[in-house]
Amino acid sequence: DVEDENGVPVDFSVSQNYPNPFNPSTTIKYSIPNHSLVQIRIYDITGSLVKTLFNAEQIAGKYEVDWNGVDGASNHVATGIYFMQFRAGDYSNVIKMMLLK
Repeated sequence: DVEDENGVPVDFSVSQNYPNPFNPSTTIKYSIPNHSLVQIRIYDITGSLVKTLFNAEQIAGKYEVDWNGVDGASNHVATGIYFMQFRAGDYSNVIKMMLLK
């Protein structure tokens, strides 16, 4: 990640979750260069929303969020492939994640 002289990221970025595959939880790291609405959502292989991990405004900086493999109703999800959609400002990226039990 590239930073300016004040340590502020110069670009939007999101890293591959770690560990991947994961059980029981995984960490997603991301950077935003300016104040932005950040949305992080988990979808299953069919495209159905599993859980919204984050949906709020944040100031420029580096952040991380953990997902513990539970859905929006606090149920543990099944082994399989999931997709994390990251949106901040006009930047969007999707990362494939695998949960192994």
